[in-house]
Amino acid sequence: MPAYLVTAPAAEPLSLAEAKAFLRVEHGDDDAIITSLVSAARNHVEALTRCALIAQTWRLMLDRWPDSGRIAPRIGPLRSLAAARVLNAEGQASGIDPEIFAIDVAAGALAAPAWSLPLPGRSVAGIELDIEVGYGAAGDVPPRLLQAIRMLVAHWYENRGLIAIGSSVAMMPASVNAMIASHRVLSL
Repeated sequence: MPAYLVTAPAAEPLSLAEAKAFLRVEHGDDDAIITSLVSAARNHVEALTRCALIAQTWRLMLDRWPDSGRIAPRIGPLRSLAAARVLNAEGQASGIDPEIFAIDVAAGALAAPAWSLPLPGRSVAGIELDIEVGYGAAGDVPPRLLQAIRMLVAHWYENRGLIAIGSSVAMMPASVNAMIASHRVLSL
């Protein structure tokens, strides 16, 4: 089930001031670098855990409704269903009332009887679901994931030069991997 980002997070889980304090950087010369490292670290942690840290909206594309009636997005934690649409053969969208779907937050799934939903008019990507995912605001991010971001930023900041062949500097520190391990969403 393909998905793409519709609305990016409004802020990063770690502010520039917090990152600079963790790095013990007192000058403003590297502000742009540090800001980009925070964003990259958030994206990296989100990719490894398949959990959105800050609230954001993603669009899921489906070819057909699943027979089970359950749709489990590959990113979480699921917060809400913002919009649902089916497209006809010409690509025109018709809205579906999101209230038809039950949101199983614990399982991270949307549920609705497949027979109760309108069929799309095209065979490929005929269904669009806009979901809001993420822990919420920066203060809602689990502390271990926030610390993993801090440590990644510090690692990348200290090792931003050229890397020698055979060097392990480019690898993610084992401590960061350990911090995010319990938050990983596994897929079969």
